[in-house]
Amino acid sequence: MHGKVLVIDPIATHRIVLRVKLAASQYEVLQATSIAEGMRVVGQRQPDLILCSTSLPDGRPEKVLARLRKVGLFGKVPVIALGGPTDPKRRLRLLEAGYDDVLIRPVDHPLLLARARSLLRSYASTSEWQLREGTSRALGFAEHSAQFGPAACIRVVTRTPHLHTEWKQALAPLLPAKTSVCLPAEAVQAELDGSIPDAFLLITTPGRDHETLSLLASLRSHASTRHSVIMVAQEEAPAQLGAQMLDMGANDLAPHGATLEEIAVRLRTLLARKMMTDALRATVRTGIEAAVIDPLTGLHNRRYAMPHVTRIAERAQRTGKSFALMIADMDHFKQINDRYGHAAGDAVLIEVARRLRSNLRAVDMVARIGGEEFLMALPGVGLENARSAATRLCRKIGTTSIAIPGHPTPINATISIGMIVCDMENGLPKGTLMTAEALLDRADQALYDAKAEGRNRVTLCRPAA
Repeated sequence: MHGKVLVIDPIATHRIVLRVKLAASQYEVLQATSIAEGMRVVGQRQPDLILCSTSLPDGRPEKVLARLRKVGLFGKVPVIALGGPTDPKRRLRLLEAGYDDVLIRPVDHPLLLARARSLLRSYASTSEWQLREGTSRALGFAEHSAQFGPAACIRVVTRTPHLHTEWKQALAPLLPAKTSVCLPAEAVQAELDGSIPDAFLLITTPGRDHETLSLLASLRSHASTRHSVIMVAQEEAPAQLGAQMLDMGANDLAPHGATLEEIAVRLRTLLARKMMTDALRATVRTGIEAAVIDPLTGLHNRRYAMPHVTRIAERAQRTGKSFALMIADMDHFKQINDRYGHAAGDAVLIEVARRLRSNLRAVDMVARIGGEEFLMALPGVGLENARSAATRLCRKIGTTSIAIPGHPTPINATISIGMIVCDMENGLPKGTLMTAEALLDRADQALYDAKAEGRNRVTLCRPAA
């Protein structure tokens, strides 16, 4: 089943027709004849979508939304109102109250099903980001995001810009957003007004349906606009085309004859949902970065480094290519902290991390795995190149003092490096898989040897065959 749909309608014929159409599309259908009965069903089996008649025996349709607010489901379950011919003001009131859409009977069932699919995708996406964000918070990786920022950008796309330029002025008092008007060919050009639109309003042109569908596909696939919301304003377009547009990525359809007030309300709802999703996405991204990035140096941390080393070793086993691992440790770092203070010690670590990163390839990994300990993984590198790279790193750290703000004299620092090179000739026989822990243990032993031999040097350890 694709999901549970609750139909609240006092008329049996309406419920039967909807049940047949929804069941044929693999939805589980729940039924209620009143608001009270509908809420009992919601309490027992939370639906994924609610279809609600605008004529109910125990209250106005706005009461359904009020009851959903009371049980904490408003904004978490999409709700579509179904009713007879409704004047634009009545439809506007229902949209402002919180209904996701208002469809007029007789309902075009392919359009209704497409609208249901579109809303379920949208709500499921938001729910997924909320779940990820909640997990990040539970793990201590995320902080609350600020709920403010620059005004939204809306781009009206039409083949007749001169006829729709007045929309910019008309939408201004209804929707606090920066609005621009352009031709379809200019829709994905971020440079048009210096920003990437948060929302697109596509004005359909009769007889040019293929152009609108092609533009929808482009907007959804383009890297800069794939997260933008898209609303289509139909000009006497057939319902079948509207259904196709929804399935191709349109977030909403403004019916033919919709007023600018209704378009503004629909856009405001879409933008609010986008703002929430963007904030959740940013929070999750920040949480993920916090989980794998060392906050002081900006390098990867041990949590990231260990599985990365495992993947390098596995790839080496498959391809027969060599790789090198190095563990670098600051020499006498405690003396730097004791003499200059921990702030100066942090500044030294930051500069050492920068020099390590800037003197290795982009494909190489550098991670801080301890207080003053760093791990470098160099895929595809043999013994001679690895030894040369390690020697270069020691020289880059030890031959140039590190200037510290607030200190009159630069600080001298050196590192010792323990290194292991793994290849078919030097101890990584085919069929043998060494874990990241085992490899690091061997590199760590080489580091101890470097310390014992006088520091500021490179010592090699080869894994046993």
